Amino acid sequence: MVAFLLVLVVVLAVLGGVHWYVWRRLVRDVTAPGGLPRRLGTAVVVALPLLSLAALSSSRAGAPFWFQQVVAWPGFLWLALLLYVTLALVVGEAVRPVLRARLARRDAKAAVPPEAAPAPVPAAEPEPVTVPDAGKPASVSMTVPVLAEEPAPPAVGPADVSRRLFVSRVVGGSAAAVALGTVGYGTYGVLRGPRVKRVTVPLAKVPRAAHGYRIAVVSDIHLGPILGRAHSQRIVDTINSTQPDLIAIVGDLVDGTVENLGSAAEPLARLRARHGSFFVTGNHEYFSGADAWVDHVRELGLRPLRNERVEIAAGFDLAGVDDVAGESEGQGPDFARALGDRDRARASVLLAHQPIVVHDAVRHGVDLQLSGHTHGGQLWPGEYLAELANPTVAGLERYGDTQLYVSRGAGAWGPPVRVGAPSDITVVELASKQA
Repeated sequence: MVAFLLVLVVVLAVLGGVHWYVWRRLVRDVTAPGGLPRRLGTAVVVALPLLSLAALSSSRAGAPFWFQQVVAWPGFLWLALLLYVTLALVVGEAVRPVLRARLARRDAKAAVPPEAAPAPVPAAEPEPVTVPDAGKPASVSMTVPVLAEEPAPPAVGPADVSRRLFVSRVVGGSAAAVALGTVGYGTYGVLRGPRVKRVTVPLAKVPRAAHGYRIAVVSDIHLGPILGRAHSQRIVDTINSTQPDLIAIVGDLVDGTVENLGSAAEPLARLRARHGSFFVTGNHEYFSGADAWVDHVRELGLRPLRNERVEIAAGFDLAGVDDVAGESEGQGPDFARALGDRDRARASVLLAHQPIVVHDAVRHGVDLQLSGHTHGGQLWPGEYLAELANPTVAGLERYGDTQLYVSRGAGAWGPPVRVGAPSDITVVELASKQA
Protein backbone atom coordinates (compact mmCIF):
# COMPACT_ATOMS: atom_id res chain seq x y z
CA MET A 1 0.00 0.00 0.00
CA VAL A 2 2.83 2.40 0.89
CA ALA A 3 4.60 1.60 -2.38
CA PHE A 4 1.40 2.25 -4.34
CA LEU A 5 0.90 5.62 -2.66
CA LEU A 6 4.52 6.55 -3.32
CA VAL A 7 4.17 5.69 -7.01
CA LEU A 8 0.90 7.65 -7.15
CA VAL A 9 2.56 10.72 -5.64
CA VAL A 10 5.45 10.50 -8.11
CA VAL A 11 3.08 10.13 -11.08
CA LEU A 12 0.95 13.08 -9.96
CA ALA A 13 4.07 15.19 -9.42
CA VAL A 14 5.35 14.38 -12.90
CA LEU A 15 1.98 15.14 -14.49
CA GLY A 16 1.77 18.39 -12.54
CA GLY A 17 5.24 19.40 -13.71
CA VAL A 18 4.44 18.56 -17.35
CA HIS A 19 1.22 20.57 -17.26
CA TRP A 20 3.04 23.55 -15.71
CA TYR A 21 5.65 23.36 -18.48
CA VAL A 22 2.98 23.23 -21.19
CA TRP A 23 1.10 26.14 -19.59
CA ARG A 24 4.28 28.18 -19.39
CA ARG A 25 5.25 27.65 -23.04
CA LEU A 26 1.80 27.74 -24.65
CA VAL A 27 0.03 30.27 -22.43
CA ARG A 28 2.28 32.43 -20.24
CA ASP A 29 5.07 33.03 -22.77
CA VAL A 30 2.75 33.97 -25.63
CA THR A 31 0.09 36.12 -23.95
CA ALA A 32 -0.07 39.39 -22.04
CA PRO A 33 -0.50 39.28 -18.25
CA GLY A 34 -4.12 39.64 -17.15
CA GLY A 35 -5.49 39.44 -20.68
CA LEU A 36 -8.42 37.33 -21.79
CA PRO A 37 -6.27 34.91 -23.85
CA ARG A 38 -4.13 34.11 -20.81
CA ARG A 39 -7.15 33.57 -18.59
CA LEU A 40 -8.79 31.29 -21.16
CA GLY A 41 -5.59 29.35 -21.77
CA THR A 42 -5.06 28.83 -18.05
CA ALA A 43 -8.64 27.61 -17.62
CA VAL A 44 -8.20 25.10 -20.46
CA VAL A 45 -4.92 23.74 -19.06
CA VAL A 46 -6.63 23.26 -15.68
CA ALA A 47 -9.87 21.75 -17.00
CA LEU A 48 -8.44 19.22 -19.46
CA PRO A 49 -6.43 17.18 -16.92
CA LEU A 50 -9.52 17.06 -14.70
CA LEU A 51 -11.46 15.60 -17.64
CA SER A 52 -8.65 13.09 -18.21
CA LEU A 53 -8.85 12.01 -14.57
CA ALA A 54 -12.62 11.63 -14.91
CA ALA A 55 -12.24 9.59 -18.11
CA LEU A 56 -9.73 7.24 -16.47
CA SER A 57 -11.69 6.70 -13.27
CA SER A 58 -15.37 6.97 -14.20
CA SER A 59 -15.77 3.36 -15.36
CA ARG A 60 -14.12 1.87 -12.27
CA ALA A 61 -16.13 4.23 -10.08
CA GLY A 62 -19.40 3.00 -11.60
CA ALA A 63 -20.41 6.34 -13.10
CA PRO A 64 -23.39 6.38 -15.48
CA PHE A 65 -22.43 5.31 -18.99
CA TRP A 66 -23.61 8.61 -20.49
CA PHE A 67 -21.17 10.43 -18.20
CA GLN A 68 -18.35 8.11 -19.28
CA GLN A 69 -19.12 8.94 -22.90
CA VAL A 70 -19.19 12.69 -22.22
CA VAL A 71 -15.77 12.83 -20.54
CA ALA A 72 -14.06 10.12 -22.62
CA TRP A 73 -13.46 12.05 -25.85
CA PRO A 74 -11.90 15.26 -24.43
CA GLY A 75 -10.28 13.50 -21.48
CA PHE A 76 -8.53 10.75 -23.43
CA LEU A 77 -7.64 12.91 -26.44
CA TRP A 78 -5.95 15.39 -24.13
CA LEU A 79 -3.63 12.63 -22.88
CA ALA A 80 -2.45 11.99 -26.43
CA LEU A 81 -2.14 15.70 -27.18
CA LEU A 82 -0.21 16.26 -23.96
CA LEU A 83 2.32 13.61 -24.97
CA TYR A 84 3.05 15.03 -28.41
CA VAL A 85 2.87 18.72 -27.56
CA THR A 86 5.36 18.10 -24.73
CA LEU A 87 7.73 16.22 -27.04
CA ALA A 88 7.45 18.98 -29.65
CA LEU A 89 8.08 21.72 -27.09
CA VAL A 90 11.15 19.91 -25.77
CA VAL A 91 12.55 19.77 -29.31
CA GLY A 92 11.67 23.45 -29.63
CA GLU A 93 13.95 24.32 -26.71
CA ALA A 94 16.93 23.70 -28.99
CA VAL A 95 15.40 25.92 -31.68
CA ARG A 96 14.68 28.92 -29.46
CA PRO A 97 18.24 30.28 -28.92
CA VAL A 98 19.17 29.72 -32.58
CA LEU A 99 16.10 31.59 -33.81
CA ARG A 100 16.62 34.45 -31.33
CA ALA A 101 20.27 34.84 -32.38
CA ARG A 102 19.39 34.95 -36.07
CA LEU A 103 16.69 37.54 -35.47
CA ALA A 104 19.09 39.67 -33.40
CA ARG A 105 21.69 39.62 -36.19
CA ARG A 106 19.05 40.49 -38.76
CA ASP A 107 17.77 43.41 -36.69
CA ALA A 108 21.32 44.71 -36.13
CA LYS A 109 22.04 44.73 -39.84
CA ALA A 110 18.74 46.40 -40.59
CA ALA A 111 19.38 49.15 -38.01
CA VAL A 112 22.85 50.15 -39.35
CA PRO A 113 23.20 49.36 -43.05
CA PRO A 114 26.83 49.53 -44.35
CA GLU A 115 26.16 52.23 -47.00
CA ALA A 116 24.59 54.58 -44.43
CA ALA A 117 27.25 54.24 -41.79
CA PRO A 118 28.53 57.73 -40.66
CA ALA A 119 32.16 58.76 -41.31
CA PRO A 120 34.48 58.56 -38.31
CA VAL A 121 34.63 61.76 -36.28
CA PRO A 122 38.18 63.02 -35.49
CA ALA A 123 39.06 63.37 -31.84
CA ALA A 124 38.40 66.88 -30.52
CA GLU A 125 41.33 68.99 -29.33
CA PRO A 126 41.31 69.70 -25.60
CA GLU A 127 39.77 73.05 -24.84
CA PRO A 128 41.99 75.59 -23.02
CA VAL A 129 40.87 76.51 -19.54
CA THR A 130 42.04 79.75 -17.88
CA VAL A 131 42.95 79.40 -14.23
CA PRO A 132 43.68 82.63 -12.28
CA ASP A 133 46.95 82.77 -10.28
CA ALA A 134 46.58 84.54 -6.99
CA GLY A 135 50.29 85.64 -6.92
CA LYS A 136 50.38 87.40 -10.27
CA PRO A 137 48.11 89.98 -11.88
CA ALA A 138 48.32 88.26 -15.23
CA SER A 139 46.38 85.14 -16.02
CA VAL A 140 48.00 81.87 -17.11
CA SER A 141 46.34 79.49 -19.51
CA MET A 142 46.41 75.79 -18.51
CA THR A 143 45.11 72.93 -20.56
CA VAL A 144 42.89 70.42 -18.66
CA PRO A 145 41.64 67.37 -20.57
CA VAL A 146 37.92 66.64 -20.30
CA LEU A 147 37.25 62.90 -19.76
CA ALA A 148 34.47 61.30 -21.82
CA GLU A 149 31.71 59.44 -19.94
CA GLU A 150 31.75 55.63 -20.13
CA PRO A 151 28.84 54.18 -22.14
CA ALA A 152 26.00 52.68 -20.08
CA PRO A 153 25.36 48.92 -20.38
CA PRO A 154 22.75 48.12 -23.03
CA ALA A 155 19.26 47.81 -21.61
CA VAL A 156 16.67 45.25 -22.67
CA GLY A 157 14.61 47.22 -25.12
CA PRO A 158 11.30 46.71 -26.90
CA ALA A 159 13.09 44.93 -29.76
CA ASP A 160 14.44 42.24 -27.39
CA VAL A 161 11.02 41.71 -25.84
CA SER A 162 9.30 41.49 -29.20
CA ARG A 163 11.88 38.97 -30.43
CA ARG A 164 11.30 36.72 -27.42
CA LEU A 165 7.54 36.95 -27.85
CA PHE A 166 7.82 36.22 -31.58
CA VAL A 167 10.05 33.20 -30.99
CA SER A 168 7.76 31.88 -28.24
CA ARG A 169 4.74 32.16 -30.50
CA VAL A 170 6.49 30.52 -33.45
CA VAL A 171 7.82 27.59 -31.39
CA GLY A 172 4.62 27.19 -29.36
CA GLY A 173 2.37 27.43 -32.40
CA SER A 174 4.51 24.95 -34.33
CA ALA A 175 4.48 22.49 -31.40
CA ALA A 176 0.70 22.75 -31.09
CA ALA A 177 0.25 22.28 -34.85
CA VAL A 178 2.51 19.20 -34.90
CA ALA A 179 0.71 17.67 -31.92
CA LEU A 180 -2.74 18.34 -33.36
CA GLY A 181 -1.75 16.92 -36.75
CA THR A 182 -0.21 13.81 -35.20
CA VAL A 183 -3.16 13.10 -32.93
CA GLY A 184 -5.67 13.90 -35.67
CA TYR A 185 -4.10 11.44 -38.09
CA GLY A 186 -3.75 8.81 -35.36
CA THR A 187 -7.45 9.21 -34.48
CA TYR A 188 -8.44 8.85 -38.11
CA GLY A 189 -6.48 5.59 -38.29
CA VAL A 190 -8.44 4.11 -35.38
CA LEU A 191 -11.88 5.29 -36.51
CA ARG A 192 -11.21 4.14 -40.07
CA GLY A 193 -10.82 0.60 -38.77
CA PRO A 194 -8.01 -1.98 -38.84
CA ARG A 195 -6.26 -3.08 -42.00
CA VAL A 196 -5.67 -6.72 -42.92
CA LYS A 197 -2.19 -8.13 -42.42
CA ARG A 198 -1.20 -11.55 -43.76
CA VAL A 199 1.46 -13.78 -42.22
CA THR A 200 2.53 -17.27 -43.27
CA VAL A 201 3.68 -19.53 -40.44
CA PRO A 202 5.32 -22.88 -41.32
CA LEU A 203 4.66 -25.63 -38.76
CA ALA A 204 6.45 -28.96 -38.95
CA LYS A 205 3.56 -30.97 -37.47
CA VAL A 206 0.78 -29.47 -39.57
CA PRO A 207 -0.48 -32.14 -42.03
CA ARG A 208 -0.67 -31.58 -45.75
CA ALA A 209 -4.46 -31.22 -45.46
CA ALA A 210 -4.03 -28.09 -43.33
CA HIS A 211 -1.61 -26.37 -45.69
CA GLY A 212 -2.95 -22.88 -46.36
CA TYR A 213 -5.38 -22.98 -43.41
CA ARG A 214 -6.38 -19.39 -42.55
CA ILE A 215 -6.88 -18.14 -38.98
CA ALA A 216 -8.16 -14.57 -38.63
CA VAL A 217 -6.59 -13.18 -35.44
CA VAL A 218 -8.15 -10.12 -33.83
CA SER A 219 -7.27 -8.73 -30.42
CA ASP A 220 -7.81 -5.63 -28.30
CA ILE A 221 -11.04 -4.43 -29.88
CA HIS A 222 -11.75 -2.37 -26.75
CA LEU A 223 -15.44 -1.58 -27.13
CA GLY A 224 -16.21 1.19 -24.67
CA PRO A 225 -17.43 4.78 -24.26
CA ILE A 226 -15.71 5.83 -27.50
CA LEU A 227 -15.54 2.76 -29.74
CA GLY A 228 -18.99 1.23 -30.03
CA ARG A 229 -21.25 -0.72 -32.34
CA ALA A 230 -19.98 0.91 -35.55
CA HIS A 231 -16.44 -0.09 -34.59
CA SER A 232 -17.37 -3.73 -34.03
CA GLN A 233 -19.32 -3.77 -37.31
CA ARG A 234 -16.26 -2.53 -39.22
CA ILE A 235 -14.21 -5.31 -37.66
CA VAL A 236 -16.78 -7.98 -38.51
CA ASP A 237 -16.98 -6.79 -42.12
CA THR A 238 -13.19 -6.79 -42.44
CA ILE A 239 -12.81 -10.28 -40.97
CA ASN A 240 -15.58 -11.76 -43.11
CA SER A 241 -14.01 -10.25 -46.24
CA THR A 242 -10.91 -12.42 -45.69
CA GLN A 243 -13.01 -15.64 -45.74
CA PRO A 244 -11.09 -17.30 -42.91
CA ASP A 245 -11.32 -20.94 -41.90
CA LEU A 246 -11.29 -20.01 -38.21
CA ILE A 247 -11.60 -16.79 -36.20
CA ALA A 248 -9.66 -16.20 -32.97
CA ILE A 249 -10.51 -13.25 -30.68
CA VAL A 250 -7.62 -13.14 -28.23
CA GLY A 251 -8.85 -10.91 -25.43
CA ASP A 252 -9.62 -7.31 -24.44
CA LEU A 253 -12.89 -7.23 -26.31
CA VAL A 254 -14.45 -4.62 -24.00
CA ASP A 255 -13.93 -1.80 -21.52
CA GLY A 256 -17.24 -1.89 -19.70
CA THR A 257 -20.11 -4.06 -18.55
CA VAL A 258 -22.47 -6.21 -20.58
CA GLU A 259 -25.27 -3.89 -19.51
CA ASN A 260 -23.58 -0.90 -21.14
CA LEU A 261 -21.85 -2.56 -24.09
CA GLY A 262 -23.84 -5.69 -24.87
CA SER A 263 -25.51 -4.04 -27.86
CA ALA A 264 -22.15 -2.76 -29.16
CA ALA A 265 -20.89 -6.36 -29.32
CA GLU A 266 -23.94 -7.74 -31.16
CA PRO A 267 -22.38 -7.50 -34.67
CA LEU A 268 -19.99 -10.28 -33.59
CA ALA A 269 -22.90 -12.67 -34.08
CA ARG A 270 -22.42 -12.16 -37.83
CA LEU A 271 -18.85 -13.47 -37.92
CA ARG A 272 -18.50 -16.27 -40.46
CA ALA A 273 -15.80 -18.97 -40.60
CA ARG A 274 -15.82 -22.60 -41.69
CA HIS A 275 -14.68 -23.92 -38.31
CA GLY A 276 -16.23 -21.23 -36.11
CA SER A 277 -15.16 -18.32 -33.92
CA PHE A 278 -13.28 -18.68 -30.61
CA PHE A 279 -12.66 -16.31 -27.72
CA VAL A 280 -10.28 -16.07 -24.76
CA THR A 281 -10.33 -13.49 -21.98
CA GLY A 282 -7.96 -10.57 -21.69
CA ASN A 283 -7.04 -8.51 -18.66
CA HIS A 284 -9.71 -5.89 -19.42
CA GLU A 285 -12.47 -8.50 -19.27
CA TYR A 286 -11.58 -8.93 -15.60
CA PHE A 287 -12.13 -5.20 -15.07
CA SER A 288 -15.56 -5.49 -16.71
CA GLY A 289 -17.09 -8.75 -15.42
CA ALA A 290 -15.36 -11.63 -17.19
CA ASP A 291 -17.95 -14.32 -16.44
CA ALA A 292 -20.81 -12.15 -17.72
CA TRP A 293 -18.90 -11.44 -20.93
CA VAL A 294 -18.04 -15.09 -21.47
CA ASP A 295 -21.75 -15.91 -21.24
CA HIS A 296 -22.62 -13.06 -23.59
CA VAL A 297 -20.14 -13.97 -26.34
CA ARG A 298 -21.40 -17.56 -26.12
CA GLU A 299 -24.90 -16.23 -26.81
CA LEU A 300 -23.48 -14.41 -29.85
CA GLY A 301 -22.22 -17.68 -31.29
CA LEU A 302 -18.56 -17.53 -30.23
CA ARG A 303 -17.00 -20.40 -28.33
CA PRO A 304 -15.01 -19.37 -25.25
CA LEU A 305 -11.91 -21.45 -24.53
CA ARG A 306 -11.33 -21.29 -20.79
CA ASN A 307 -8.28 -23.45 -20.17
CA GLU A 308 -9.53 -26.02 -22.65
CA ARG A 309 -8.72 -27.50 -26.02
CA VAL A 310 -10.60 -28.60 -29.13
CA GLU A 311 -9.48 -30.73 -32.06
CA ILE A 312 -9.81 -28.95 -35.40
CA ALA A 313 -10.79 -31.18 -38.30
CA ALA A 314 -7.94 -29.84 -40.44
CA GLY A 315 -5.51 -31.77 -38.25
CA PHE A 316 -4.32 -29.63 -35.32
CA ASP A 317 -5.35 -28.79 -31.74
CA LEU A 318 -6.66 -25.36 -30.77
CA ALA A 319 -6.29 -24.45 -27.09
CA GLY A 320 -7.11 -21.34 -25.10
CA VAL A 321 -6.19 -20.15 -21.60
CA ASP A 322 -7.64 -17.47 -19.35
CA ASP A 323 -5.65 -14.29 -18.93
CA VAL A 324 -3.19 -13.95 -16.06
CA ALA A 325 -5.33 -11.11 -14.65
CA GLY A 326 -7.87 -13.79 -13.71
CA GLU A 327 -5.55 -15.06 -11.00
CA SER A 328 -6.88 -12.32 -8.73
CA GLU A 329 -10.30 -14.02 -9.03
CA GLY A 330 -9.05 -17.57 -8.63
CA GLN A 331 -9.02 -18.21 -12.38
CA GLY A 332 -6.04 -17.41 -14.61
CA PRO A 333 -4.22 -19.68 -17.10
CA ASP A 334 -4.10 -23.44 -16.48
CA PHE A 335 -1.77 -24.96 -19.06
CA ALA A 336 -1.92 -28.45 -17.60
CA ARG A 337 -5.68 -28.49 -17.97
CA ALA A 338 -5.62 -27.05 -21.48
CA LEU A 339 -2.66 -29.00 -22.87
CA GLY A 340 -1.61 -31.67 -20.41
CA ASP A 341 -3.13 -34.79 -21.96
CA ARG A 342 -2.95 -33.98 -25.65
CA ASP A 343 -1.22 -35.99 -28.36
CA ARG A 344 2.05 -34.13 -28.93
CA ALA A 345 2.37 -35.65 -32.38
CA ARG A 346 -0.37 -33.22 -33.47
CA ALA A 347 0.36 -29.55 -34.08
CA SER A 348 -1.04 -27.20 -31.44
CA VAL A 349 -2.13 -23.57 -31.66
CA LEU A 350 -2.64 -21.66 -28.39
CA LEU A 351 -4.78 -18.56 -27.87
CA ALA A 352 -3.44 -16.50 -24.95
CA HIS A 353 -3.99 -12.78 -24.54
CA GLN A 354 -0.61 -11.80 -23.09
CA PRO A 355 2.69 -12.72 -24.77
CA ILE A 356 4.39 -13.22 -21.39
CA VAL A 357 2.98 -16.75 -21.06
CA VAL A 358 5.03 -17.95 -24.05
CA HIS A 359 7.54 -19.64 -21.76
CA ASP A 360 4.74 -21.81 -20.34
CA ALA A 361 3.72 -22.55 -23.91
CA VAL A 362 7.26 -23.67 -24.71
CA ARG A 363 7.26 -26.06 -21.74
CA HIS A 364 3.98 -27.60 -22.93
CA GLY A 365 5.14 -28.12 -26.49
CA VAL A 366 2.93 -25.51 -28.18
CA ASP A 367 3.82 -24.97 -31.83
CA LEU A 368 2.20 -21.54 -32.29
CA GLN A 369 0.90 -19.01 -29.75
CA LEU A 370 -1.41 -16.20 -30.88
CA SER A 371 -1.54 -13.14 -28.61
CA GLY A 372 -2.29 -9.41 -28.41
CA HIS A 373 -2.26 -7.09 -25.39
CA THR A 374 0.69 -4.85 -26.37
CA HIS A 375 -1.09 -2.71 -29.01
CA GLY A 376 2.37 -2.51 -30.60
CA GLY A 377 2.97 0.35 -28.18
CA GLN A 378 -0.06 2.27 -29.59
CA LEU A 379 1.51 5.71 -29.15
CA TRP A 380 5.12 6.22 -30.19
CA PRO A 381 7.49 5.93 -28.34
CA GLY A 382 5.32 3.54 -26.31
CA GLU A 383 6.81 0.46 -27.98
CA TYR A 384 10.03 1.00 -26.02
CA LEU A 385 8.09 0.82 -22.76
CA ALA A 386 6.12 -2.20 -24.02
CA GLU A 387 9.40 -4.00 -24.71
CA LEU A 388 10.25 -3.81 -21.01
CA ALA A 389 7.21 -5.91 -20.06
CA ASN A 390 6.69 -8.21 -23.07
CA PRO A 391 8.95 -10.69 -24.84
CA THR A 392 7.51 -9.62 -28.22
CA VAL A 393 5.70 -6.35 -28.89
CA ALA A 394 4.42 -7.11 -32.40
CA GLY A 395 4.99 -9.63 -35.15
CA LEU A 396 6.33 -13.19 -35.32
CA GLU A 397 9.24 -14.50 -33.25
CA ARG A 398 10.50 -17.93 -32.22
CA TYR A 399 11.12 -19.19 -28.68
CA GLY A 400 12.65 -22.64 -28.78
CA ASP A 401 10.28 -24.83 -30.78
CA THR A 402 7.38 -22.42 -30.23
CA GLN A 403 6.52 -19.54 -32.52
CA LEU A 404 4.78 -16.49 -31.05
CA TYR A 405 2.70 -14.08 -33.10
CA VAL A 406 1.55 -10.83 -31.45
CA SER A 407 -1.11 -8.68 -33.09
CA ARG A 408 -1.13 -4.90 -32.61
CA GLY A 409 -4.88 -5.13 -32.05
CA ALA A 410 -7.94 -3.74 -33.79
CA GLY A 411 -8.88 -0.94 -31.40
CA ALA A 412 -7.27 1.35 -28.85
CA TRP A 413 -7.31 1.74 -25.10
CA GLY A 414 -7.70 5.20 -23.60
CA PRO A 415 -7.04 7.74 -26.36
CA PRO A 416 -8.61 6.51 -29.63
CA VAL A 417 -5.27 7.27 -31.24
CA ARG A 418 -2.47 5.20 -32.75
CA VAL A 419 0.89 6.62 -33.77
CA GLY A 420 3.54 4.36 -35.25
CA ALA A 421 1.49 1.25 -34.43
CA PRO A 422 -1.41 0.91 -36.90
CA SER A 423 -4.29 -1.37 -35.93
CA ASP A 424 -4.58 -4.68 -37.70
CA ILE A 425 -6.48 -7.90 -38.17
CA THR A 426 -4.01 -10.62 -39.04
CA VAL A 427 -4.74 -13.60 -41.27
CA VAL A 428 -2.30 -16.28 -40.16
CA GLU A 429 -1.87 -18.87 -42.88
CA LEU A 430 -0.49 -22.19 -41.71
CA ALA A 431 2.07 -23.82 -43.99
CA SER A 432 2.75 -27.54 -43.88
CA LYS A 433 6.34 -28.60 -44.48
CA GLN A 434 4.90 -31.75 -46.01
CA ALA A 435 3.28 -29.76 -48.82
